[in-house]
Amino acid sequence: MTLSRRHPEWIKVKAPHGEAFFDTKRLVRDLRLHTVCEEARCPNVGECWGHKTATFMLLGDVCTRNCAFCAVAHGRPGTVDPSEPVRVAEGIVRLGLRHVVVTSVDRDDLPDGGAGHFAHTAEAIKQRLPECRVEVLVPDFQGDMAAVETVVNAPIDIFNHNMETVPRLYKKVRPGAKYAQSLEVLRHAKRQRPGLLTKTGLMLGLGEEHEEVRAVFADLAQTGCDILTLGQYLQPSSSQLAVERYLSPSEFVTLRQDALLFGFRHVESGPLVRSSYHAWQHVA
Repeated sequence: MTLSRRHPEWIKVKAPHGEAFFDTKRLVRDLRLHTVCEEARCPNVGECWGHKTATFMLLGDVCTRNCAFCAVAHGRPGTVDPSEPVRVAEGIVRLGLRHVVVTSVDRDDLPDGGAGHFAHTAEAIKQRLPECRVEVLVPDFQGDMAAVETVVNAPIDIFNHNMETVPRLYKKVRPGAKYAQSLEVLRHAKRQRPGLLTKTGLMLGLGEEHEEVRAVFADLAQTGCDILTLGQYLQPSSSQLAVERYLSPSEFVTLRQDALLFGFRHVESGPLVRSSYHAWQHVA
């Protein structure tokens, strides 16, 4: 598989630079932390790290799944580091964050899928910085709703689980996951804690049709989902799926308008939008 054709002119990012960027990089190294910014080759790493924000990735840097869109390494992960929650909290304190996003690799090898580790991390953060908003971006836990409840009952402020794409493309894009199961994760989180903000995101440009995307909006609205992010899929390397189509900025504006009609509290839509991109603004 070859890399996708040259990106259109509206997809441009600045090369990482500046003192704040390198300070964040040193901090991540010093505390032996993983970030999805690096592991998933996010195009916004320069901007986000330049503002001293990062999305911390728990439970190592090796995933038990091999999704066709993702650049994170897959294979047999290592043992869980019980000191990681404290180190993540220390990183947040040193960065002076007021909103943090914490995610993880899929850990289907663990009995609870890593849910307890998410909870311990949220607790460690709130102990050090009670005023910091904690957003978690969780896997599907293989449909284990007890694991979902473990995370929901932790001191978190936003519960995020990404749908990623439309049902028709799940086997191609997200093997090992199920569309209905991911919807239920979001529905169950809202049912367990009605006041908790729930959030999800879609990657576009993988071959989905507009009406399929609107159908996903309708399904998400029925779960009570509050926040939706819509962004352009970009091929991280030649090992991942190629881009089928680049959506124009005006198409993202239209999609945002369509989504808002379904009652979402906030919709972030644009070519470079990712789940955690400007996440603090999603709850302003």
